[in-house]
Amino acid sequence: MYQRPGGGVSSQPSLRRARISVSAVFVIHGAVTGSFATRIPWIKDHLHLSPGQLGLALVAPAVGSFAAMPLAGRLLHARGHRAGIRLLMVLWSAALALPALAPNLPALALALLCYGATAGVADVAMNAQGVEVEARLGRSIMSGLHGMWSLGGLIGSAVGVAAAALAVPAPLHLSVMAAVFVAASLLACRNLLDVRPEPEEEAPPRFTLPPRSALAIGLVGFCAVFAEGASNDWSGVYLRTVAGASPAVAAGSFTAFACTMAAARLVGDWAVRRFGTVPTVRGSGALALAGGALVATARGPVEAISGFALLGIGIAVVVPLCFAAAGHSGDNPSRAIAGVATVTYTSSLIAPATIGAIAQASSLRVSFGVITALTTGLILGARLLAPRTRVRDAEAPAQQQTAAQSNT
Repeated sequence: MYQRPGGGVSSQPSLRRARISVSAVFVIHGAVTGSFATRIPWIKDHLHLSPGQLGLALVAPAVGSFAAMPLAGRLLHARGHRAGIRLLMVLWSAALALPALAPNLPALALALLCYGATAGVADVAMNAQGVEVEARLGRSIMSGLHGMWSLGGLIGSAVGVAAAALAVPAPLHLSVMAAVFVAASLLACRNLLDVRPEPEEEAPPRFTLPPRSALAIGLVGFCAVFAEGASNDWSGVYLRTVAGASPAVAAGSFTAFACTMAAARLVGDWAVRRFGTVPTVRGSGALALAGGALVATARGPVEAISGFALLGIGIAVVVPLCFAAAGHSGDNPSRAIAGVATVTYTSSLIAPATIGAIAQASSLRVSFGVITALTTGLILGARLLAPRTRVRDAEAPAQQQTAAQSNT
């Protein structure tokens, strides 16, 4: 269990300010990701990388992320949420400048390894803070937080596209943005809840297997992220080669898909409050299933784009609700979230290659038929994401305190 330093209510910022603060952290994290994504072509051209070499280098962030995620619990235990997240966001923001400064492929891989490691630990830590704020507020906010991440990604990518169009060198662009994000992180983290362990609680091990409950929840997220990763990387190719779209329409497919996901996440908390977590996930799974089927059978761009839109809406809220379910599933939220993140994000690593292999052996239609089949996992696993309310302290709503006392 966790406590606040000093035990007094006055030692913590208000929940409203804490929610704004954690929302800002999500925006910054997404903006860093979006900024880097826009300069990958520059890095490829600058280092004269083949597609295979670039693909190998881009595995490094995932490797770094998976290796470092289990460290989040120990860091938050040692430093508390506020100081820990501030440190991680500063490191993550600074790491943005490294890839564009790499002089060769090995240096690029090392830079991306550091980039991915800081990204993964910061991701787990900020989700743990989001779960904490959600628990004290007593209502769903995780979908909205991930919507803010998507919004940050769009902002970062928009600035990156403008920088590329103006022929701004990537080292200058990413170094300036890194400095901006470092300053923004220091400001944003000031009002985070400073969650700390009880004095008698032992520090978690550096590396530990995720709890069994996190593995089951992670498998639901795996299905959603597999569809997301495949759509991000293959939607443009699918529209161009299968649906017969023009190059301009195909090139804009990722932006359209990202916008539908962001919009769905921003209204996701309303859906959870209105219908409940399990019905929302089941309904989302049904939309994703319909969208995947429409993509797999599309005969033209309109049907394909509509299918990708439904697919994006259907999977948008699943990962945020997976993190929320993990954070509420036990006494060590950061460990459970790290376990879910590790399982969930594994699919983003294997999805693009898997889709390519299936397409090579058969066709892209068959590949997206497989994605459609995976979306049934969202419907079947929805009950695993049912919320388990945790009441933290005196800032929680009075009705939750009463319920907790009656249950004991």
